[in-house]
Amino acid sequence: MTDTANTQYPILLVHGLFGFDRIGPFNYFNGIKEALQRAGASVFIASLSAAHSNETRGEQLLVQIARILQQTGARRVNLIGHSQGALTARYAAAVAPESVASVTSVSGPNHGSELADRLRLAFIPGKLPEKVAASLTTAFGTLITIISGKPQLPQHALQALNALTSEGVAAFNLKYPQGLPNTWGGMGAAKVNGVFYYSWSGIIKGSLLSESMNLLDPMHNACRLLATFFTTEYKENDGLVGRFSSHLGTVIQSDYPMDHLDTINHLAGLTRHKANPVELYVKHAQRLKKQGL
Repeated sequence: MTDTANTQYPILLVHGLFGFDRIGPFNYFNGIKEALQRAGASVFIASLSAAHSNETRGEQLLVQIARILQQTGARRVNLIGHSQGALTARYAAAVAPESVASVTSVSGPNHGSELADRLRLAFIPGKLPEKVAASLTTAFGTLITIISGKPQLPQHALQALNALTSEGVAAFNLKYPQGLPNTWGGMGAAKVNGVFYYSWSGIIKGSLLSESMNLLDPMHNACRLLATFFTTEYKENDGLVGRFSSHLGTVIQSDYPMDHLDTINHLAGLTRHKANPVELYVKHAQRLKKQGL
């Protein structure tokens, strides 16, 4: 164990849609918490509704932030959110900036997801296919909560989907614009209301045969298929989120050779040899420490 990443404030990892802390031997942030702890960081993982709106999840996150501050005696926390977790973290920082030292978006749909747009168009509001899909996905979110052994939290799949569309995120951004770029593909303000903002993400590159161990990862193959549904950021996305849509605050890099799940070290670490997602989190914690966070 070292102290290279012993940040001044605790790190709170925030999961995305259908996320969890741990289910049996499986962690959402696979090996990331442990690596951060070995580097000296104090790390917690949020427990939020697996499927719900950004605001609902954000309110849940605020409760957990308050609990961590009371438990540790710290004044603030560093939030690192993956996917929808980035929007959840942004909400908490906008509402309670005095309790948040930094927000880091990892593969966050900060301008919406084209895939969510496609799914929203596929389900006509009020019609049977939408109702069936909503019931099934809401039930799935409930199942994740049950088998993860966490307290029951409300689930609402349609609100989650609407919260991730370009339209839904645009409405969210009007209320909580902190850290957003003024120009498409640019960087946002590095610091707003005393909160530092960062982001990183990946894109799917090359052919399937160039994937190294990812060739054996069924989730990567699914991401590669989903990537073909993008139009605005075609060939510039990770299967669920576009490269420039992910930009927030100081953009560390948005074209790492990783799909949407590689950035949380899934499945079983079958990631490309050119990028190590766990190292990215440790290096970022070292960055936060250097910044005095």
